[in-house]
Formats: sequence, C-alpha cells, structure tokens
Amino acid sequence: MRPEPRVRVSALLRWQGRILLCRHEKRGSEHWLLPGGGVRGGESLTEALHRELSEETGLVHRGDPLAVEGPVAIVDSISPERSLWSKHVVHLIFAADLSGSLEDVSSHDEAVRGHRLFELDDLDGLALHPPIARFLRRFQPGDPCVYLGALWAP
Repeated sequence: MRPEPRVRVSALLRWQGRILLCRHEKRGSEHWLLPGGGVRGGESLTEALHRELSEETGLVHRGDPLAVEGPVAIVDSISPERSLWSKHVVHLIFAADLSGSLEDVSSHDEAVRGHRLFELDDLDGLALHPPIARFLRRFQPGDPCVYLGALWAP
C-alpha cells in the first residue's frame, strides 16, 4: 500500500548571493536540505514555515516573521515501488532574502547537524533533498514562474 502524501514547506534563504542549507545525517549519510519541515494539521503553510525556520535556523521569531515570496516551487517526491522506504512528499518551497549577520544561526532541531552558505556553483554533486540544484541556479528573485517538478515518479 502506498503512503498518504506528506506536505513539507521549506525556504530558499538567500544571503549575499549564497543559499543557506541545513546538514542532516540519516542512516549514516549526509544530506543537505533547504530549512523547513512538515505541516501539522490545522496549520497554515506560512505558519508551518515560520515555525520550522525558527526551529532549524533561529532566524525567525514569533513576533518577527520573515517576509517570504511564493511558493516559488512545488516538487512532488514519490519513492519507487520497490524501494526500502515508501514515501510521498509534496514540497512547497518559498523564498526570502536575509540581511545582516548570520552569526546567530543555530538549530533547536536535533536532526540538524549544521548549516552552511553555498554558492550556486557549489551545489553540483551535493546530496540536496529534494534535488533541485538545477532550479536553484535558474531562480531569480521576483521570478513570476513556479517550478513544478516530479522526483522519483513511478
């Protein structure tokens, strides 16, 4: 039986021409993700996004939400039928520009093992989930288009 889809929100956080990613470790391998996470029942997409950004980066505080654009991308991830872990995730990706210092970036989420700013050219060969490096290199602030992608589609 195929699992019910999960909804995940994340943010493409831009700072001085670079993108902030979170490092996760799962089953002994390293993955880089846009900061974000799952949407809870009864929670709006932007409420979930601000909660997750607060937990994973410490950059968003309840009284001081981050101005986000989007969603700028929607990616449908469906694992192959014969995979060990069957899952279906709908990723809604927003974008925001950061300013000031990023010295205080920290996480309250035990799955996050660190943060790093990446130049767009550094994304090649990186284990980025969802794998949207090609889209990120094309994306420009204010783009009216939305990237619609399917990953691992049957």
